[in-house]
Amino acid sequence: MPTILIIAARDDWPTDRVVKTLDDRGATVFRMDAADFPQELALAGRVDNWNGWGGGLSNSYRSVDLSDVSACYYRAPNPFRFPDTMSGPEQRFAAAQARAGLGGIITALDCRWVNHPSAMSRAEYKPLQLAAARECGLAIPPTLITNRADAVRTFAGEIAGPLICKPVASPVFIEGDELKTVYTRRLTEDDLADLDGIETTAHLFQAWMDKAHEVRLTVVGDRMFAAEVHAGSAAAHEDWRRDYRSLRYKATETPPAVAERVRRYMRTLGLRFAALDFIVSPTGEWTFLEANPCGQWDWIQAATELPIAEAIADELQGVST
Repeated sequence: MPTILIIAARDDWPTDRVVKTLDDRGATVFRMDAADFPQELALAGRVDNWNGWGGGLSNSYRSVDLSDVSACYYRAPNPFRFPDTMSGPEQRFAAAQARAGLGGIITALDCRWVNHPSAMSRAEYKPLQLAAARECGLAIPPTLITNRADAVRTFAGEIAGPLICKPVASPVFIEGDELKTVYTRRLTEDDLADLDGIETTAHLFQAWMDKAHEVRLTVVGDRMFAAEVHAGSAAAHEDWRRDYRSLRYKATETPPAVAERVRRYMRTLGLRFAALDFIVSPTGEWTFLEANPCGQWDWIQAATELPIAEAIADELQGVST
């Protein structure tokens, strides 16, 4: 029986919405988290000269034959979890084997992917995103990635206006058991005068773009769900993640020229899902900022009633729209 494989963290509530949509449609779903393996998930995969990967995955609730997997929704599972009786070196060795064994078999499956892990891994690099967006015809802000203070000051002198600084990779880190976020920040003259510490790692600098609002564009297959994000405070205007309570959302349309370039971008990076962020200028021009191949979307659906979960289910089931 055709089965949709869902690989996500157990407590990921956007995935819960997709699974419920599929269940309501009568689809057969097998959900797992990488953290289930090997203590709660068993693997027995086989390949030979006559057949591709078969065998199965099973837990205490159900099982699936790998040859029955018609589609896979891959969304940020938790790390493998091993018995506490194993030493640190043993756990690291076991994790490498699990990644190559279970991960290798799953990524070898010939099915519809939203998204394939290798495509996601590659598409997470912001320098690649900006290069691909530019090549596909999307407007991008002038950008510098560096650990040199003199390069930042030279860049600032060439840009007609302020600069912003933001992380090149994930803006989230844990310090002292506390989750912290590094936000996008406009640089002042004092900041440019004192760049001590910049040499310790890579930093991303961009020209500040005047904006009427921003757009979160969620792309699922060939469908686009655009939502205007209007900032209601100075903090949110600089980085809307700073003040979610001040935000207002409005479903909108993607300009046809932008939509075609976004489709080209998705094809270039081999993606069937992504959450893209754009700045929209006071005169209506769209400028690409970044694209997350595993971006959040559920709060946008809740705020705008855009049917994103249903579109993901359609993509996994191969439903034409």
